[in-house]
Amino acid sequence: MLRRLMSVATLLLLALCFAPAWADEYSDTIGIFKNAGESGKFFDTAHGYAVFPTIGKGGIVVGGAYGSGRVYEKGKVIGDTSMTQVSVGFQLGGQAYSEIIFFQDERALKEFTSGNFEFGADASVVAITASANAKASSTGSSAGASGGKRDATTVGNYRGGMATFTVAKGGLMYEAAIAGQKFSYKPH
Repeated sequence: MLRRLMSVATLLLLALCFAPAWADEYSDTIGIFKNAGESGKFFDTAHGYAVFPTIGKGGIVVGGAYGSGRVYEKGKVIGDTSMTQVSVGFQLGGQAYSEIIFFQDERALKEFTSGNFEFGADASVVAITASANAKASSTGSSAGASGGKRDATTVGNYRGGMATFTVAKGGLMYEAAIAGQKFSYKPH
């Protein structure tokens, strides 16, 4: 039974990751965050940012997430990035969300683009397109809430030179798990 549920969760995760893309998903995602309350202010002051239009996540006891994105410095694309996550704990379901990481200064951007970068443990609750989350790691903590991509609002501050925001796109996931996000970077 558990094996069958894991197979279904894996298929759901893959379906979320490979959903059809529209004309320019990066511009659309940046537009959502620019109009999402407090995160919009970060575009004026950040040295750079990493944008993930869609991260797919799924799990049953053991879970995973994956998304690919672009890294920008002073508004110009400088490379590609990907995020992987493995989580262990009580979890069931799947979700898709967009994520942006702002880099306060050149040091924070260099830390992220220096190779494999990792955020620590996080906890989140997502239901359909409403989201609430809290994160704590060695680089600091952040929190945010959103109603979905059309009426998203965000709250947060820099911690360790980075600020992270997410907007739920869809899905249903119950989670009380320990997870870490790992990022890779490939310059253009």
